[in-house]
Amino acid sequence: MKLHELSPSEGSKKKAFRVGRGHGSGNGKTAGKGHKGQNARSGGGVRPGFEGGQMPIYRRLPKRGFTNIFAKQYVSVNVEALNKLEDGAEVTAETLKEAGIISKICDGVVILGRGELNKNLTVKAKRFSKSAAEKIAAAGGKAEVV
Repeated sequence: MKLHELSPSEGSKKKAFRVGRGHGSGNGKTAGKGHKGQNARSGGGVRPGFEGGQMPIYRRLPKRGFTNIFAKQYVSVNVEALNKLEDGAEVTAETLKEAGIISKICDGVVILGRGELNKNLTVKAKRFSKSAAEKIAAAGGKAEVV
């Protein structure tokens, strides 16, 4: 294949639809906007969420609670997932991400106690559940709060 033989795949390139260019184009005169009315005017139309004067749904539905925008978002990892790592390793949020156990770190990692741990690991995380810390210690490892 040579440079002059390159071409875009069939159907990937489409001509722009030019409105208001006369009767011959099939979309002349009103340019697809019909006759008169709010949507035919320049700048016409209604804002998002407008329901023609009816009370909009976002005002009809009850509001409950609130969202704490300052809340820390932790990624939870169970001790059973730590068995994927090699024996005697130092486990941090970065090593968990490299191993593919977590996809993103957020505000830190919390180690939870589901499953069994049979490897001697030094685990460094933001928080540990009581059972997780006990299981890490029972396996001969250390749980360090960072």
